[in-house]
Amino acid sequence: MLAAGLLNATLFAQTTTAQTTPAQTPAQTASAARYDNQIQTTVAQKLAKKGQFRDVKSNVQDGIVTLTGTVDLYQHKLDAAKLARKTPSVQGVRDLITVAGANVTDEQLNKKLSEKMRYVRSGYDITFDYFALAVKDGVVVVEGQDRTGVGRDEALADIANMPGVKDVVDNISIAPVSTFDDGLRIRAERTLYRDPVLSKYAMDPARPIRIIVDNGHVTLYGSVETKMDKEIAGIRANQLPGAFSVENKLVVEENSKQSGM
Repeated sequence: MLAAGLLNATLFAQTTTAQTTPAQTPAQTASAARYDNQIQTTVAQKLAKKGQFRDVKSNVQDGIVTLTGTVDLYQHKLDAAKLARKTPSVQGVRDLITVAGANVTDEQLNKKLSEKMRYVRSGYDITFDYFALAVKDGVVVVEGQDRTGVGRDEALADIANMPGVKDVVDNISIAPVSTFDDGLRIRAERTLYRDPVLSKYAMDPARPIRIIVDNGHVTLYGSVETKMDKEIAGIRANQLPGAFSVENKLVVEENSKQSGM
């Protein structure tokens, strides 16, 4: 789980950094303003065609579309901004829409999202992705690392479509492209899962030992059933040829089904 300091700092950064547009010269502003009425009409018509935007209003000034009102899902907020942004002659979008959907407690939302995150990219390279989240007042902060970016997109889509989510802060990084790191990942996976004690963690797609490699540095995430399992995983990882360092962040939990991602 994210540290409280990180969560507060991230939320502060988000709330004080509204969506902005590049500064325009007077000539650019005058040119953009010529299309305001046309843009207003087009955006309003587009919004009116979709029921999820029934309570969304738009206003255009100097080519900048400002969206206000309410939607039921955070994904609808994103979709409205995308719709406006793709309108011809639009110079930028200020998305001030409020997500007013279902009221879900932070604890319930965290639990539901944690379950969702366990199955992101299930059956693919789930072993090499790791996501952690925190929820405060409906705002979800998600961090971690994804090897290809596909898992990141899936995770963010799952969060955006979850009732109760009011806003999202994305702190997921994409692993650097590296044949060296790719080789180290495969060696680490084989070393861990070929151990007779640890092989059980390769069988459940929701509970793999997450192997994160970044420029030769290996970190283990996830949950294991016993302290011995954690120690064995650390020993095996430290035997990896080519690893510059190994950090064992595995968590020992009695009921692994209630563990983190």
